[in-house]
Amino acid sequence: MVKLYFLVVLLAGLPLVSRAQGLWGARSAALGQVGSVLETDGWAGASNAAALGQLSRPTVGVAAENRYLLPSLNTVSLVVAVPIGFRRPDATAAPVAGVAATVAGADAPRYGTVGVTAQRFGGTLYSEQRVGLGYGYQLGTVRVGARVEVLQTSIQGLGSRRAVAASLGGQADIIPRKLTFGATLYNLNQARLAEYQDERVPTVLRAGLAWRPAEKVLLLLETEKDVEQDADFKAGLEYQPLPALALRAGLSTLTSQLTGGLGLRTGAFRIDYAAGWHEALGLSQQLSAAYVWEKAGKP
Repeated sequence: MVKLYFLVVLLAGLPLVSRAQGLWGARSAALGQVGSVLETDGWAGASNAAALGQLSRPTVGVAAENRYLLPSLNTVSLVVAVPIGFRRPDATAAPVAGVAATVAGADAPRYGTVGVTAQRFGGTLYSEQRVGLGYGYQLGTVRVGARVEVLQTSIQGLGSRRAVAASLGGQADIIPRKLTFGATLYNLNQARLAEYQDERVPTVLRAGLAWRPAEKVLLLLETEKDVEQDADFKAGLEYQPLPALALRAGLSTLTSQLTGGLGLRTGAFRIDYAAGWHEALGLSQQLSAAYVWEKAGKP
């Protein structure tokens, strides 16, 4: 029984190891784990540092996730995003030919946004700890970002290993407020975890599109490619029937997982819930909450 339990833990945990750079916040989890094209919140900045460039208000968020009802597959996360300098209310955005200033980043921070992340996954037998620092900047309809993450893996009786992974991200509003393209490259430096069998942190490329056919509807498509695994195709749908409520659904082909959830806004708080179902392993759930400070009136 102990051997069977340990095997389940390892098999269930492997997908998280390869995709942990994108598992930030219940909104992404509910949308099929799409992360490269999400924006407007601190969790999006953890998935793609470029999204930080659009955040105009300081944000703090916490999240908890459980996979397949196993205590050894719990994850807790923290994100903090701090804009650097605010544009004056009467300031114009960086000039973009043919694009009105009202949609060309007029509300973006003057000097970009810094984001800090922390995450812990696992239990006694196996665990991962991650601490990251990211920066994003918006120039007109384009956002760029970079992130550095320190990863530590620990196995009971075998010790721990550390590695530093760097990532780059970008987002571009092809049609402002309608169509956005996003892409990330995680672990571009191919960080090594161990010399034995040249074990390295997975290098992952993600690219996606976000299309808003109507004011209340958001459609998402993304492909993710680990250099050592098959490509994963993901899709998500977000419908906002009320300003304070968002309903979400998604799917992931590589993991054969269906996802869904909802988001609530009440004052300065953002609360999101997600559930995912794997046909062989069962239920996963995640709850995340964020507090968004009121925007400062002057720099």
